[in-house]
Amino acid sequence: DGMTGQMWKISSWLQKENNAWLSKDGSGEWGWEEVPYWLKGYGDIGYILNDENMIKEAKVWIEGTLNSRRADGNFGPLRLFDDDKSQDFWANMVMLFCLQSYYEYSGDKRVLDLMTGYFKYQLSVPDDKFLTHYWQKMRGGDNLYSVYWLYNRTGDKWLLNLARKIHAHTADWEIKNDLPDWHNVNIAQGFREPAIYYMQTHAKSDLDAAYANFRIVREKYGQVPGGMYGGDEISREGYDDPRQGIETCGIVEQMLSDEMMLRITGDAFWADHCEDVAFNTLPAAFLQNFKALRYFTCPNMPMSDVNNHAPGINNSGPFFIMNPLSNRCCQHNHSHGWPYFTENLWSATPDNGAAAVLYAPSSADIKVGNGSRVKIEEETVYPFEETIRLKIKTDKPAQFPLYVRIPKWCVKPSITLNGNKIFMGVGSQKGKFVRIERKWNNNDKLTLLFPMDISVNRWSKNHNSASVNYGPLTFSLRIDEKYIRRNSEMTALWDSKWQKKLKTKDWPAYEIIPKSDWNYGLVLRTENPVKSFVIVRKPWPENNFPFSLSTVPIEMKASGKKIVQWKFDRYGLVAPLQDSPVASNEPTEDITLAPMGAARIRISEFPVIGDGPDAVNWTSEAPEK
Repeated sequence: DGMTGQMWKISSWLQKENNAWLSKDGSGEWGWEEVPYWLKGYGDIGYILNDENMIKEAKVWIEGTLNSRRADGNFGPLRLFDDDKSQDFWANMVMLFCLQSYYEYSGDKRVLDLMTGYFKYQLSVPDDKFLTHYWQKMRGGDNLYSVYWLYNRTGDKWLLNLARKIHAHTADWEIKNDLPDWHNVNIAQGFREPAIYYMQTHAKSDLDAAYANFRIVREKYGQVPGGMYGGDEISREGYDDPRQGIETCGIVEQMLSDEMMLRITGDAFWADHCEDVAFNTLPAAFLQNFKALRYFTCPNMPMSDVNNHAPGINNSGPFFIMNPLSNRCCQHNHSHGWPYFTENLWSATPDNGAAAVLYAPSSADIKVGNGSRVKIEEETVYPFEETIRLKIKTDKPAQFPLYVRIPKWCVKPSITLNGNKIFMGVGSQKGKFVRIERKWNNNDKLTLLFPMDISVNRWSKNHNSASVNYGPLTFSLRIDEKYIRRNSEMTALWDSKWQKKLKTKDWPAYEIIPKSDWNYGLVLRTENPVKSFVIVRKPWPENNFPFSLSTVPIEMKASGKKIVQWKFDRYGLVAPLQDSPVASNEPTEDITLAPMGAARIRISEFPVIGDGPDAVNWTSEAPEK
């Protein structure tokens, strides 16, 4: 019922009349990334939930795409650049993901035929006409991944020649100590390209390059909680404060990259990072009912309003307001965040086993061992509880290994099988997989206990500020939220387009304004900072949606002092952090922290209060020159 489910009735780019994705010859007014961006998640939600109406609507676009195949093997909208008449392959890269999901759901061999013909066409394109312009050159790794997807199903050796060609024409994501581009989504999406190519080369340098790309952006702009980095649209020197934002596109593309990296490497690091982004950053980018989103979400943003915050933010316009008609790329591309996360909860292993790599309530039908079929049911409200319960359902005993991931933050995990403790972990196991090999019987119960501890991160490269975690959850100051309804048409960006018959009053925009003070620094105990916090548990919400201040089932009590000089600056943004410890003559107050993913306005990276000789006075904002 939210934006994902209803976008085909909202967006002009998804109207069927004169749509190039439904055209036999690739012509039409509407025909770039928007349709496949949206379909990438919409179709998968339908397949996961077996929702007949969603599958029916997805099939319209899938059939249109399959029927668009031309004699030369090309398909989809035919978009040529004005300067050199080369083709824009970018939107097709996204649609290939949609086709792969449809094939995995349906087994429709027309997908393999279309992809085979299309890749033969790409192989025939002259080098000087291939991946010639910005977006497709930066994101060629998506094209590369789809080539390998097809190769793993057909074994056609010529596909590996195309893979070499794609890699050679994609931006160089293997530059040492630098990145080829600083656009936030390009980084989240492109950093993985060398690791994808590694599947063919097996060169350690390719794999290392992807890890290096991840590290480079976080060392420069990612000294913030929530797993992301300060990009706004494009990361800029000197703009590394937690008030800088990340596009919703960047959030979901980072999660997809983490999921790909996990499958390629088997490194549990990527699962932990995916959960960090999914639980702490992604939920806050949307209204609680998923009927609007914003372009930028920041670790520190005590106001989510309609105003223009440039040049403090690297974009001019209303990029903080929640608006269902605006933010053209994120408006469509947000859709795959949660369904792709769901599809990556479970993985196969090379020894014919199964691995629980991400944790969420789920059930999975899996082929294991010598071909046995088992069903594994996962019951949990993780990350809001410490226990994960797995039940094996099988018609007959099945021998296979089952892997479970020990989260990197968990020091003392334990595993119980049918009431008997079979594993007691210590710190050395965190961030790794535990392998349990046995003959599994029907109704075997495996219980994972991951005790959560409070931890405090000190961001030494960002003014020695602090963030607070409880297990996989990062906590933000709980700020009382006031929602102000706005006209979505009047507050949309200039390039927004919606269908003429849409009743836009049914799809309003919202500002979120603070109703309580937000300018607090944390008061931490010197000897043992984690003792500064107390966890308070609340009932699980009846609507099963924990990512809202009104329903979140866990809070944290803390102490803080106001920093009266810390205010909104001349750009209407929270003023940047200054060095901690910070002196404050204000009284110590009891404050409440809430999970970062439930706080749509928040302070997640705090100044730390001090009263010793090293405490410094917070200075008011310098006057504008």
